[in-house]
Amino acid sequence: MKIDLLIKNAQVFNTVKQCFETKYVTVSGSKFYYITSKDVSHLQVEQEIDGRGKYLIPGLIDSHMHIESSMTTPSIFSKAVLPFGVTTVIADAHEMANVFGIDGLTEFMNAETELDIFHAIPSSVPSTTPELETTGGLIGLDETKTLLAHPKVICLGEAMNFHGIAHEPESLIRQIIELCKEQRPTMPLEGHCPKIYEEELAAFMYSGISSDHTHQFPESLAEKIENGMFIQFQNKSITPENMAVITENEYYDYSCLITDDVMADDLLEGHLNENLKKAVAAGLPIEKAIYMTTYTPARRMGLNDRGLIGPGRLADFILLDDLETFSIAAVYKSGKQVYRKGVAVAYPEKIEQFPDSYSHTVHCKKLTAKDLQLRVGTELSSVRCNVIRKYEVGTFTERITKEIPVKDGYLDWENSDCALLVVMERYGKNGNIAYALMEQPISQKGSIATTWAHDHHNVMVMGNNSEDILLAQQKLLELQGGYVVVNDGSVVASCPLPIGGIVSQAPIEELGRDLQKVRQGMQDLGYKNMNEIMSFSTLSLPVSPTIKMTDKGMMNTKTQEFYPLIFPEDGAVLCVR
Repeated sequence: MKIDLLIKNAQVFNTVKQCFETKYVTVSGSKFYYITSKDVSHLQVEQEIDGRGKYLIPGLIDSHMHIESSMTTPSIFSKAVLPFGVTTVIADAHEMANVFGIDGLTEFMNAETELDIFHAIPSSVPSTTPELETTGGLIGLDETKTLLAHPKVICLGEAMNFHGIAHEPESLIRQIIELCKEQRPTMPLEGHCPKIYEEELAAFMYSGISSDHTHQFPESLAEKIENGMFIQFQNKSITPENMAVITENEYYDYSCLITDDVMADDLLEGHLNENLKKAVAAGLPIEKAIYMTTYTPARRMGLNDRGLIGPGRLADFILLDDLETFSIAAVYKSGKQVYRKGVAVAYPEKIEQFPDSYSHTVHCKKLTAKDLQLRVGTELSSVRCNVIRKYEVGTFTERITKEIPVKDGYLDWENSDCALLVVMERYGKNGNIAYALMEQPISQKGSIATTWAHDHHNVMVMGNNSEDILLAQQKLLELQGGYVVVNDGSVVASCPLPIGGIVSQAPIEELGRDLQKVRQGMQDLGYKNMNEIMSFSTLSLPVSPTIKMTDKGMMNTKTQEFYPLIFPEDGAVLCVR
């Protein structure tokens, strides 16, 4: 047997025992060969590394994530995350699919990368139904059949339409689930079920879905896990309280750590490795954190060729200088070194070549001042309105009511404590414009606009005065997508995302800097959240509790009923042009 690489004297992670042992590790080709504490001098070795003082662990596996959340493309993403020890990801490219349909997903799957990228079938394109939101693409039964035959597809992506899953046996999402169970009966079916408990949880899981990656809370964790749900902890769910539930009950085999969404500016600092370190800081033993970022995600996804260091397994591994700080000395993919500390990351010369049409996808009119004058059919001096209140932690919202003044027959929202939220259909299909009010999302005069609006990715703009809303929306159209922040009449930050309005092929450093300016611009306006960009972008996600916006209107995301902006029982109506 030809031995290409020998690492000797390293502290090697034993997955079965979940501890470190001094071992010799040999690699032949792309796989581990012989791992032993005995003498290996009889082997002919081409390259030898002294691992004394270092720790050797399997490459990290991210079992639920979206490349588009980093606003880049697979070839660039691959180079960006390998230095952080991430060697395998399972990507749910439903953002590309919502904009471009199966063609956009195919473009992503065809990318050539060093990183192993497996794919989920986007189950929620759209996240609800075409009657509730307008998207550029649709993944139906025919598209699902095509994707089920693709070798890179290994699971059904997060099924999010709770109402359709739990209460509508003939819904499209239920038909997609049944098709997957019929054609790939052992394939994991991934779920998205925030704040769902007891019988509602049972109804959701009865469909066959057996995982959840949404915002977790200690009071419901045991219920989910003990009902057979595999939990994928994203950043905001990695709390001391949640980690205590895992450690006290030894639920290590029933959970893992994931990223879900890592923004381009955060990607400058780290990826799944940062969530591992956060979990340890929150009380998870380091050995368990490694186990839950390597072996349990591999087993969940049926990737039996990786996730531990053993003969015949893929030689994806990390050499750590220090275990406590998780300081990475080198990363190996399929037995080849792809990163070494101190060596700058070189981005690929060959990147994806998308059709020209992918850079011209924002097709909606420029807003005018008249579009923002909301005429009210009433003689009253004020009217009761449904208003969105956002939280400062997470992406949850709630519906409240407020009295909004009426002046000269128009809703005087600019002189209220609310901002106007506008969602515009951007695919050239129907020209829908929907309006809502938000309770004081910003404290300074300004506006924010984006096409990165989960998951339909229509144009979304919010502001507390007409002039800034118009400026932000027009700048966004000029960029053909991205993020724009306006502060008192001036564009103070923008992040162009020209490919479908959701991704860019600029270097991560440049993209990250632009996004940092957007984040700072939002903070300067007084927008408060633990992740300002995600909070804003999910105001349009109609499967996230509890009130969100599409181009069709303001929706109760559990019942999928639309709220009127103005209470009709007060005898007032909004006169839509």
